Amino acid sequence: MMTIWPAGNAARSAAVLVISLCVSGVAFGDEVSAEPAIGAKPVLDDRYPERRTTFHGGVTGLPDVTYSVVSGFRPLTLDLYLPPSKREDGSPTVVYVHGGGWMSGHTRHSGAFENWPEVLASIAAQGYVVASLNYRLSGEAPSPAAEQDIKSALRWLRTNATRYGIDKQHIGIWGGSAGGQLASLAGTSCGVAALEPPAADANAPVESDCVQAVVTWYGIFDFSPLVQNGAGATPVAHYLGCGSSSCPKEAVALASPIRHIDRADPPFLLIHGALDQTVAVSQSERFHAALLAHGVKSQLVVLPDVDHSFVGRTTELTRSASLRALRATIEFFDATLHKEP
Repeated sequence: MMTIWPAGNAARSAAVLVISLCVSGVAFGDEVSAEPAIGAKPVLDDRYPERRTTFHGGVTGLPDVTYSVVSGFRPLTLDLYLPPSKREDGSPTVVYVHGGGWMSGHTRHSGAFENWPEVLASIAAQGYVVASLNYRLSGEAPSPAAEQDIKSALRWLRTNATRYGIDKQHIGIWGGSAGGQLASLAGTSCGVAALEPPAADANAPVESDCVQAVVTWYGIFDFSPLVQNGAGATPVAHYLGCGSSSCPKEAVALASPIRHIDRADPPFLLIHGALDQTVAVSQSERFHAALLAHGVKSQLVVLPDVDHSFVGRTTELTRSASLRALRATIEFFDATLHKEP
């Protein structure tokens, strides 16, 4: 039924439609929609249709895919970049973890790269499934929440391996700055109970959260030197959950990748700027030495003349260092994640 209010009514400036709801559906003129489906209990899943975009090289992008819902927090999402063709035995997979001091950041930025999604898509075009993750930031929950989210995402990817064409046996992880710390912790803490993600479904199979290769850009691997005199109101303090007080040794050790190394760890590639004023290059140098001392394969690349995020005093220096780091990263994953012929 449609009613037009008479002229002179206070609402004369707009015609108001009164829409009748019918038992058989919702009437809009001559069209009747289907009756909505009703379940037996409240439905909390996000049922918005899957969004897709395309990139050069035939890559399909699936943005904002929910991989975990932790009670009391926002849904945690990732962006997927799928290669142009799906292999029967699955494609090697690269997981990217963003930086931002554990306080900020998102899946679509890294250093001085102007279009990070295009970079990730270019890697997918070479035959990789690529996932870029969001995780709980320190203002939402302190350590070990972010690392638990990383492990949840790794398990989710393996659980959905068939759907997205993932080779579960060849997954690498890569991160910059705070993301480098989280990625390297995933690499050294496989099987560490204190970092296990909270159980979501007791009946669901628990996939592995181990990885087969790790790349870090200007990462932090040992928090001990950063909290020796009290962490104060710093990003590290917020991340570790110690505020302005001194950080408990247990929390410092749990979050420090260097404290979890053993000879079963996967190979590492560490890349750092020699002039980094945000994260000292000694973090990568000491971690590299510790990996080698435990019999773990490790490569260290120190880029001269650049600061954090590979930023140099000129645009050309920044560009050159960033591209060198990216090429080294792709070559490393090519060498570590592809199956033997």
